[in-house]
Amino acid sequence: MQTLPVPPDLYLTTTRLCLRPVCIADRADLIALEADAQVMRYLNGGQPVPEAGLSDADFLTPRGNEPDVLAAHGRNCGTFIGWFALFDDGLVDELRTAEIGYRLSSASWGKGYATEGVSGLIQAAFDTLGFDRVQAETMAANQASRRVLEKAGLHLARTVFPHYAAAFPGTEQGEVIYEIRR
Repeated sequence: MQTLPVPPDLYLTTTRLCLRPVCIADRADLIALEADAQVMRYLNGGQPVPEAGLSDADFLTPRGNEPDVLAAHGRNCGTFIGWFALFDDGLVDELRTAEIGYRLSSASWGKGYATEGVSGLIQAAFDTLGFDRVQAETMAANQASRRVLEKAGLHLARTVFPHYAAAFPGTEQGEVIYEIRR
């Protein structure tokens, strides 16, 4: 199968979500998302991210001009839900690999939006974009995110123990990498 780069104009519609490339008009929603201590708990220990974002962080802080990030809005109401991302990691172990990331507002948790968005991106990655494998990474302590990945069909591939510049509760358990293959 021919492989294609992740298109900068990727739009996805699921049962309840519309995902479209982020734009500058999303900036306030993106900043508010990262000002929420609950949202940032497993990323930096719950610290708010500066309005300018973090260029040196080991996690993404989108501000509205990132080509691989999709804003998620409720399909019927237009409410900002959060963001999803699909990154082309190239060939890894001879498999064209994509990585999924996501961050949802705490008001959107527990409603199935994360699983729905991840599932939609997996389907697009395999059916439209020609990927062989999709991966996602989260802190081992983040049980909610792990459940999302498992519900979306990914399985635990390995646990890694990266060095954290500033450790916070849960970092001692490491990061888990989940994957699904075509």
